[in-house]
Amino acid sequence: MSGHSKWSTIKRQKGANDARRGQAFTKVSRLLTIAARDGGSNPDSNFKLRLAIESARSINMPKDNIERAVSRATGEGSEKTLEEVTYEGYGPSGVALLIEAVTDNKMRTSSEVRSILERGGGNLAGPGSVSFLFKPSGEISVKVSGKSADELFLLAADAGAEDLEIIKGESTVFCKPESLVKVKQALEEADYEVVSSEVVQEPTTTVKLTDEAQAKSVVSLVEKLEDLDDVQKVYANFDIETEVLEKVT
Repeated sequence: MSGHSKWSTIKRQKGANDARRGQAFTKVSRLLTIAARDGGSNPDSNFKLRLAIESARSINMPKDNIERAVSRATGEGSEKTLEEVTYEGYGPSGVALLIEAVTDNKMRTSSEVRSILERGGGNLAGPGSVSFLFKPSGEISVKVSGKSADELFLLAADAGAEDLEIIKGESTVFCKPESLVKVKQALEEADYEVVSSEVVQEPTTTVKLTDEAQAKSVVSLVEKLEDLDDVQKVYANFDIETEVLEKVT
């Protein structure tokens, strides 16, 4: 598991406060709208929308909110101007960053991302500068309490999974993006509780951070980027030991 995946798992287990939960609703609503706009409102034929709906359900977004966000895709209003943008940059210690955003004002978002990067000891880079250091990967988080890791891995591997990591009773299963639905269905049919499933950007090479101060500066920068309303996901190629991550998260 990459350091960034470990960090995401630890954050989720610690839970989110109400302010962050409200912000999560806003961000997922945008994902739902843009997914429905680009691929239609039927999740059976729109894989991107299906994943967005699963993300909404994983944060307990009410059904009415999900339906409103999807319906906005075909209505009039500011949602028509939403765009998906990916920014690339570097953080402290040479950590590579991929920043995915959904925005109605690219100039505003670019300015905010650049400002946070520079104040955090990093810099915004040009297209293609760091994207080659990441690859799309299916990522499924599963609760494994009371079940063996070997049993889980064999089941997941038979369905197309490639790797498995476990942190504090929660497993992250990795697979090719095209295998995500099949692996998730196999796990659910075997009565595993799936916490989340999504396509992420997995680093192909990592920067190992052993110093707590280094780790804190990188994690702080990523959290500030994630706090921007327009930013959906931030991927970083750091590798930090679990014990250190828990101290700085």
